Amino acid sequence: MTKRTVIIAGATGLVGEEVLKGLLDDKTVAEVHSLGRRVPTIQHPKLIPHVVDFTALPPLPASDEVYLALGTTIKNAGSQEAFRAIDFDANLAVAKAAKMAGARKVGLVSAMGADSGSKIFYSRVKGDLENALAQMQFESLVIARPSMLVGDREAIGQPVRRGEILASVLGKAVGFLFPSNYKPIKAAAVAKALLTAVPTSKGKSVLLSGSMQRP
Repeated sequence: MTKRTVIIAGATGLVGEEVLKGLLDDKTVAEVHSLGRRVPTIQHPKLIPHVVDFTALPPLPASDEVYLALGTTIKNAGSQEAFRAIDFDANLAVAKAAKMAGARKVGLVSAMGADSGSKIFYSRVKGDLENALAQMQFESLVIARPSMLVGDREAIGQPVRRGEILASVLGKAVGFLFPSNYKPIKAAAVAKALLTAVPTSKGKSVLLSGSMQRP
């Protein structure tokens, strides 16, 4: 079996770190090139970290797949413009550079409610990115749309998101009342769904939050 070379952007984030762990554990993956403003805390013989400026990416290594897990919040970014620069511009720049490097398959961490026609700025930016990637005509594009994420942001040096904490508490208490797509979801479950789908998918597919929580 030919082993894969993979690029990941956002490997220090909540879902991105779980994707990185899965790629490093995968015996069919030969190399993982991480792109970020800092080096992941994880060290591994397969992992080749690249500290980059997403506004001026260098040519990327030849690769088979790319995982896009860059994301923030408007509050943490400081403005709508700064938010879009990360969640849209940086992810799209990586996708374009990866395609030039030969990547044929893409896995994207998006969000529930992503819609380019939404009146909500956050959801609209997420939808704009999904549409932009679809127009690039990759062999496959797998989009994960998780609900509120469950994970330890403090452990990876990220600001805690109160909405996620509240959703996690409510999910444990009255989660049985929530429709499956609205239940909080573990970051590891999102990563597992992407890692399972991307290598074998063709065309565009969307993974809704409820489906990613099924065994």
